[in-house]
Amino acid sequence: MVGKRGPDTHHVVPHHGGGWDVKRGGADRASGHFDTKQAAIDHGRQVSRNQETELRIHNATGVSPRATAMAGTRTRPRADHLAVPAGAAPSQQAPEAAPESELR
Repeated sequence: MVGKRGPDTHHVVPHHGGGWDVKRGGADRASGHFDTKQAAIDHGRQVSRNQETELRIHNATGVSPRATAMAGTRTRPRADHLAVPAGAAPSQQAPEAAPESELR
């Protein structure tokens, strides 16, 4: 039986000498070094899909990665982004949900 090696994440992180690295979670060495963040993200997505890991993309200071559900998939918006302030104009209000009886 063969187990998975290392944590189930890959990270796109800034390199101290410039450029961007793709690293497996917990690894000391990068699996790839790239001049641009986008090139690192593209490579990270491919590796993450192949190894079935979660891809975390760090910002330029290396802080606060936001996980994607699975490399290359869209994440669902948070509910607080969908909220409309009280007293908003009708065109700004979210559509009402269908009654439960219509969903069956």
